[in-house]
Amino acid sequence: MSLDTALRALQEDKRFMRHVTAWRVLPPRPARYGPWPSTLHPRVRALAEASGIARPYSHQSRGLSHALRGEDVILTTPTASGKSLVYQLATLHALLSDPLSRAIYLFPTKALARDQYRHLLPWLQAVEGERWVGVYDGDTPRAERGRIRREARILITNPDMLHRGILPYHTRWAHLWQGLRYVVVDEVHTYRGIFGGHVANVFRRLQRVAHFYGARPAWVLTSATVGNPMDLARQLVGREPHLIEEDGAPQPRRTLIFYNPPLVDPALGVRRSALLEAQRMALHFLRHEVQTVAFATSRRHVEVLLTYLREEAPRHGLDPQALRGYRGGYLPRVRREIEAGLREGRVRGVVATNALELGVDIGALGAALLVGYPGSVAATWQQFGRAGRRETGGVGVFIAGAGALDQYIVNHPEFILSGRPEHVLLAADNVYVLVDHVRCALFELPFAEGERLGTAEATGEILDHLVEWGEAHRAGKRYHWVGEGYPAADVSLRTAAADRVVIQVEEKGGLRTLGEVDALSAPRLVHPGAVYLHEGVSYLVREVDWTAGWARVTEATLDYYTQPITQEVLTVLATEAQEERRGTIRARGPVRVRTQVVGYRKVRWYTHETLGYGEVDTPPYTLETVGYWMVFQPSVLDVLREQGGWRSDPIEDYGPNWEVQRRRALERDGYRCRRCGVPDTPERPLHVHHIRPFRTFGYVPGENEAYKEANRLDNLITLCPRCHRLAETSVRLRTGFSGLAYAIAALAPLFVMAAPGDVGHIAEVQSPHTGLPTITLYDNVPGGIGLAERLYEVHDELLAAAQERVSSCECEHGCPSCVGPVLVEEEEGWDTKRLTLLLIQAVRDVERRQRLTIDD
Repeated sequence: MSLDTALRALQEDKRFMRHVTAWRVLPPRPARYGPWPSTLHPRVRALAEASGIARPYSHQSRGLSHALRGEDVILTTPTASGKSLVYQLATLHALLSDPLSRAIYLFPTKALARDQYRHLLPWLQAVEGERWVGVYDGDTPRAERGRIRREARILITNPDMLHRGILPYHTRWAHLWQGLRYVVVDEVHTYRGIFGGHVANVFRRLQRVAHFYGARPAWVLTSATVGNPMDLARQLVGREPHLIEEDGAPQPRRTLIFYNPPLVDPALGVRRSALLEAQRMALHFLRHEVQTVAFATSRRHVEVLLTYLREEAPRHGLDPQALRGYRGGYLPRVRREIEAGLREGRVRGVVATNALELGVDIGALGAALLVGYPGSVAATWQQFGRAGRRETGGVGVFIAGAGALDQYIVNHPEFILSGRPEHVLLAADNVYVLVDHVRCALFELPFAEGERLGTAEATGEILDHLVEWGEAHRAGKRYHWVGEGYPAADVSLRTAAADRVVIQVEEKGGLRTLGEVDALSAPRLVHPGAVYLHEGVSYLVREVDWTAGWARVTEATLDYYTQPITQEVLTVLATEAQEERRGTIRARGPVRVRTQVVGYRKVRWYTHETLGYGEVDTPPYTLETVGYWMVFQPSVLDVLREQGGWRSDPIEDYGPNWEVQRRRALERDGYRCRRCGVPDTPERPLHVHHIRPFRTFGYVPGENEAYKEANRLDNLITLCPRCHRLAETSVRLRTGFSGLAYAIAALAPLFVMAAPGDVGHIAEVQSPHTGLPTITLYDNVPGGIGLAERLYEVHDELLAAAQERVSSCECEHGCPSCVGPVLVEEEEGWDTKRLTLLLIQAVRDVERRQRLTIDD
């Protein structure tokens, strides 16, 4: 039993191979070496050679040479190429050459920091310097913190602790700052978006404090392959490092498979669940004794897939306890136990979010399954790289979900196999982020008049506002902090909200902490009635206190899990750029989005059918960000109306018998909501809802009497406004406009380095701002991070990609892979796929005629 036999069995499986869109074997590649730098301390070279490193790889040799000269460097070679050796040997050289030298190692996660500590310790023990290193994070015992401040010459930490626990107390770390020679930042490609903007400002503060103590450290940055490494370095640390991107490390043979689950209903385009296909594939590799990781795109999917695997494992002779989940929200002790189990081989399979994507040492895994697109080309290769990290080879399998984005990827595997990685965007000068960090920096050290935080031009204006708010005092040409407390305590680097909701299990002996979620995610994950999944166990949320920050859950055996239903309202605050064409208008500017979880779906395990709905009342969240909107001109709508292709106009006439039938429905239902029982009141009048949408009956005033069938009592139901909103969400009619909005929103992440959740979207048939059909895409972070601006630039490419995805889809009338799920039985001639393509073609025709007119 081996990886080769597992792959051979798949190749011989005709049913499996019918759904493979690409099977590529990347051949092994030999190592390329370089010389040891002549200036390297002889003891360091001797230690390296004694540990089996006779010569460094070519990229290690070049990186080490720059670092030893005190020059900034960024290495962007692939996973497991030995980038960490560069900064480990450079730092060890500095420690042996100068007893006052110090270094700071920064990792994006605690797990990665602890893992690197474990690798670094043997080097230091060899020179009797094991007390020279210390891990300083939220898990460090208080008794150990004082020793680390006094003795550590290599401080291993993360940006969060640097921000909250080190920079504000820099006077306690004077020896560190005075001797600081190197700042190492690992996995810099993870510092994107709002998190990257926060971290860039933390690094500005770090350099400001270091300069105060007379130090100018060299920066050693490591990254996965990205499209803009130099620009990323400039944004993140404000420096121009030497770029090293040619990889000299050997590469094992790696097989990459792109797999599209089979259609179970070709007419509707419904495919077998990617989670069920991942279950089958993971069990296949595990049966062949191949240690396997499956990456899912959400915490919920991690728990669903883990549950499926554990339930099926005994039938295949596998131990369910050897299969684990790994994601944010697990306690640190549990995560470290899982990491150790993977290294030692006790854990044979793990289902993880991207929390396991980074370089934590988990041993030589044989197979990596990607259950859905992880959001970027770089992340895809990082996850593929988790298999075959030694000399044994490996396999990476991309399993496409039903959504348009995954379907585009699986039908265009060259996008991954040969496409250049996207650019990393971050928001260092986002005003929301900048205000927070100017406050933090002012607490740490006074500002001189005209001084900037990094390159931020708004620094002076922010300082003047802080004076007005009573948090700063200006004395002559200097600003001083006079606010209460220390501001870093109130600033979270990871999310827009600093608070978290603790999940507590109700047991006979009292309450036990199960995990935690950030405050912004909590309404989606732990609202009353939600099923919270943890390590494959279902917990029903009984009670939540949003103010106190806790959710009480009890273990439950259920045949379903839950998915939240949200409602969004968008307001355009200003238009900063606009281009008007005859077919469309494209524009961008600041927007405000109000989001609230108003209900949830109960989804049955395995079949994924909807069992019912529930209502909830959660705190709304208001986001001020940047949006890009696409407006459809009246000329396009006129063309479509002539073709019978525009079905999104508001219904103004429900037929001559509507008022009578509406009153009869209210009387039949006792003037109460049929779903929740709420009575009719003048303040909150009830609605009468068409179970099958009125539009699908094809009523045309003066031409037919289709209204009679539409307004039959058995097609009408009395609902309160809230239940009506839930009903509209659960039975949604897809028009050409909504189909195009679905396709564009799904494909937008391809054009920016963003996960699907980073880009929000709202489609309005009659926008309050434009008065016309409008699709708005917006950055799903406060203040924006440049995604909307980029999408504004690629307006034409986005429309072309949507047309290609919809036209090439295998379904007949529309499906989740192109225009979204078609959830109702539609009249003859109502073809969402056709209507969507008609809309795109109408735009192209109108704009082509405009170009021809201009040319003439």
